[in-house]
Amino acid sequence: MKKINEPAGDTGFPVYQCRLPVSRKTTEYCAGLLRRHIKEIGSRWRVLPPGQIVVIVLAVLRHDQRIADMAGGNRVGDTTIRRWRDELIALLAARSPRLDRALKKIARRGGEVVLIDGTLIPTGRRTGRDDRPNYSGKHHRHGLHFLALTDEKGRLLWISASRPGRTHDATAARHDKIVEHLRAAGLGALGDLGFIGVDKPENPDDLVIVTGYKATRWHKLTPGQKQANRVLAAGRAPVEHGFANLKMWRTLTKLRTDPARATGLLWALLVLTNLEVNR
Repeated sequence: MKKINEPAGDTGFPVYQCRLPVSRKTTEYCAGLLRRHIKEIGSRWRVLPPGQIVVIVLAVLRHDQRIADMAGGNRVGDTTIRRWRDELIALLAARSPRLDRALKKIARRGGEVVLIDGTLIPTGRRTGRDDRPNYSGKHHRHGLHFLALTDEKGRLLWISASRPGRTHDATAARHDKIVEHLRAAGLGALGDLGFIGVDKPENPDDLVIVTGYKATRWHKLTPGQKQANRVLAAGRAPVEHGFANLKMWRTLTKLRTDPARATGLLWALLVLTNLEVNR
């Protein structure tokens, strides 16, 4: 009787098929990247063809499928799936747009305004003092903070590097020198109240990041200020659509990867999201 060596973790469970809601354009683009990479590094053999490898990795990212489940269903090892995932993420992240280039591209198209906002990507809670900065008092959970820019229609243009979850939007904007980059490109930006104070020009007419009016205990908003806030909120609405498209990749429901790799993952998902939205 011939003995078959099965991958670790495969105990003979039934295997089912699942639809992957990703366009053919996206899978072909990723498969092309992987084929060129395999040729460049001189890899002679893979247990599965590049197209099938891409489908497995996209299933992990889109459906948040567990590595062990994908390994058992495709009769490969867990480590192999992780290596494929990290390999494709690195290839895609390298094609994520830089901030200055993304803004200049919008300016060349005749755009005048971009939308800016921050978001928290949840992570698992870890013990120890090093994980305390990842706790967001605003959201009451652990996570990583990312800053993002979209165009007026909500298409993602750029995503920042990851920062601890307690990072404020204004702090992240100052660190990335958003105001300087916007001025260099000749663009303005619409932001929420979290970006108040980021841009402090001597002349109010030179304001680059436009925010709403904030009420305090001693200062109530006038009807005109309330109306201005409503107009600004309507103009900023598409930025939420951009985040919604990004978070369709369910691996972002709760990051299980090393926080040090979160930046590359978000940059790769930015490329995939734009492929899906612009198909």
